Amino acid sequence: MRRLPILPTIIVALAVATMIGLGLWQLRVRLPQKEAQLAQLAANPSRPAVPFPRSPDDSLLFRASVAECAQVTGITRAGAGNAGYRLIATCLTPGGGVPIKVQLGTTRDPTKMVEWGGGVVRGWISHAPDQTPLIATLFRAAPKEMLLVAAEPAAGLTANSRPDIGLVPNNHLAYAGQWFFFAAVAALIYLVALRRRLASRA
Repeated sequence: MRRLPILPTIIVALAVATMIGLGLWQLRVRLPQKEAQLAQLAANPSRPAVPFPRSPDDSLLFRASVAECAQVTGITRAGAGNAGYRLIATCLTPGGGVPIKVQLGTTRDPTKMVEWGGGVVRGWISHAPDQTPLIATLFRAAPKEMLLVAAEPAAGLTANSRPDIGLVPNNHLAYAGQWFFFAAVAALIYLVALRRRLASRA
């Protein structure tokens, strides 16, 4: 009498159900959340300026902002895609507290450095460069650090690119498709293996 292998069948069924559940979660939860966030971000550049946030708040991304850099404690360099490199100053503010980061401008010279004495900076809010490996970001609960992108570049630098909503990824539909594909592949592999197992016992 042919019988299904109980334990392998249960394991595969649970795995397939989990992958389908993750696909549905991407479609029903994460995709609408992302679409709502993108709609908000698209409207942020036209909204009134706000003080630079003292703690991370992704709802303020691309919003016009202003802050005062009372003291520059250092300037670092980070990649800026086609623009080359961006120079980012770390600043102490008059009120104290956590230092803020200001993107001064961009350059194609990998050795370029500038002298900048701080002052009032007007620009828009973005995310600071993050060196965290991609796999680690999947398990990170802490929000990304914020960055004030200066509207006027420091002397000797090229102006920063304006906010572009098109650069914000929305991959949740693709993620859902991937989970459904994985579920289908797992089920197919199991069915093929089961067919061979039953045929060998015939």
